[in-house]
Amino acid sequence: MIRVDDLHLHFGGIRAVDGASIEIAKGSITGLIGPNGAGKSTLFNVIAGHYKPTSGRVWLDGEEITGLSPHELFHKGLLRTFQIAHEFSTLTVRENLMMVPADQPGEVLWDAWFRGGAVRAREAEVRRRADEVIDFLEIGHVAEERAGNLSGGQKKLLELGRTMMVDAKIVFLDEVGAGVNRTLLNTIGDAILRLNKERGYTFCMVEHDMDFIGRLCDPVIVMAEGKVLTEGTPEEVLKNEAVIEAYLGRGLKDRPARAGAGA
Repeated sequence: MIRVDDLHLHFGGIRAVDGASIEIAKGSITGLIGPNGAGKSTLFNVIAGHYKPTSGRVWLDGEEITGLSPHELFHKGLLRTFQIAHEFSTLTVRENLMMVPADQPGEVLWDAWFRGGAVRAREAEVRRRADEVIDFLEIGHVAEERAGNLSGGQKKLLELGRTMMVDAKIVFLDEVGAGVNRTLLNTIGDAILRLNKERGYTFCMVEHDMDFIGRLCDPVIVMAEGKVLTEGTPEEVLKNEAVIEAYLGRGLKDRPARAGAGA
């Protein structure tokens, strides 16, 4: 689904991404981990069009997308969420979902004046889809709540719901577990697994919670200093000497009982 070849992004003398190459298989839930400053979110931002790479190339489903804007990638089915949710705080949960689909006729003044039937039909269709998403995520109890009043975990569920309002090919999740209590994190994890298994969504996620990564992801890609360090199952990468060194600055023989802390 995604292929990244020898990607570089430099900010002056800082090599935020330094020759990273990765592949994300269609239908997978791929984890991307590494110590702080490893270049994980920056790599996400390059793939998702927020930064143009210094060099290197990116493909989506066999089509080169290097340097395309987030808007163009949205229409190709590539979506990205953020560590801090980007909801419309004064709109309700349902209204936030209904804002997502592009090219709605009601957005055009001419159509709103002279094609009222088409506008109403499309709005009803979008509303039905929003209600389906609300039911899927089991957030009906907050459907009419203003999004700004939601908890951190509920906002992350809403972000996930927004990706369901379009035909996404791949969704990049940036620290979906940050600031979320364990109960809601389990709910989010259940929703991701269902979207993957029942609807064929492909996911790639940056995450620091290794229990969450271990439950959802295979494979796991490890980055350090802008480069890909290794790739494997969660169990394999946590036993890898180079991974332990990158996180803990010491060898395998000194590894504590839980090496996943701070991942």
